[in-house]
Amino acid sequence: MNNLEFTHRRKNPLTGSWVLVSPHRNNRPWLGATEAASETELPVYDENCPLCPGNERAKNAGNPDYKNTHVFVNDFGALTEEQVEAQQIDDEPHPLFEANIANGECRVVCFSPDHNKSLPELTIPEIEAVVNTWQSNYVELAKTYACVNIFENKGAVMGCSQPHPHGQIWAHEHLSTEIEKEDIQQQAYLDKHGKSLLADYVEHESAKKDRIVVENEHWLAVVPFWAAWPFETILIAKDDIQHFGQLNTQQKQSLAQAIQELTIRYDNVFNCSFPYSMGWHNAPANDQNNSHWRLHAHFYPPLLRSATVKKHMVGYEMLAESQRDLTAETAANILRKASTTHYKKEQARGK
Repeated sequence: MNNLEFTHRRKNPLTGSWVLVSPHRNNRPWLGATEAASETELPVYDENCPLCPGNERAKNAGNPDYKNTHVFVNDFGALTEEQVEAQQIDDEPHPLFEANIANGECRVVCFSPDHNKSLPELTIPEIEAVVNTWQSNYVELAKTYACVNIFENKGAVMGCSQPHPHGQIWAHEHLSTEIEKEDIQQQAYLDKHGKSLLADYVEHESAKKDRIVVENEHWLAVVPFWAAWPFETILIAKDDIQHFGQLNTQQKQSLAQAIQELTIRYDNVFNCSFPYSMGWHNAPANDQNNSHWRLHAHFYPPLLRSATVKKHMVGYEMLAESQRDLTAETAANILRKASTTHYKKEQARGK
């Protein structure tokens, strides 16, 4: 199915949804909105930043003088541990007015004490420290909650309110909608084909190679066949791993390498701090047989044509189904051609 440079649809086997692919539209003139380029040089430390070491945050909280990563309970978390009585939300027992309790915890993960270093600008050991922090928090939270969501919103265009590089962890008992969809679809695939969906997918993509962006001993990053965002990627464990708690030292080191290479390639596509929303999908922490699962992360970057032109999910995408102009194969080729040396280092050498 190479070179599908004509209008067609592709199915996302993880969710069951479809995406409309319209390659010819990528040549149309652009007169729409552009985003302001955000290449302001940030300082290593900002005295007004609530995430920098030693600074005060909201509600009289303060950060220690941390040296690698720092985790704290979100001062304005979307979930709280406050217990709510079920009868408080069950006063309209009708199928049109269904609601349930959503208790949980929200944490912030500062990737580095440096205010001006995003993931692609960190060293492998520094990224490995982030991976270890993700793992330790996952293990702790999975003892209490069935669903642990580890994610990062990078860049103001993705709604990030603080430039200091950081991610978040939200944990709750209910399965979030995307996790529930993937749980159902992966179980159905195993039942029908006798093999986990993403294990099968890794084999096929490793053999085809035309959508691969990064591959090492333990991880594979591809622009998925069903990608909706222009430069969307999925980073999948090549080993039989269902959740973050199972990763060993070698797999975490290999993951740090894959994250660095992938995010450097992103930044180098348009020589900018490439925005995205990224999140890890773990198997539910429900003490059940989750052999149908494979640990993976989704990267959803909005940029389409340049550092200032983004893809807007509006109109047809909101009311019908996802649509993209760039084929997954073309996007993967662009990412593969991007240098693995960060553009800021190249610029520094040229001065």
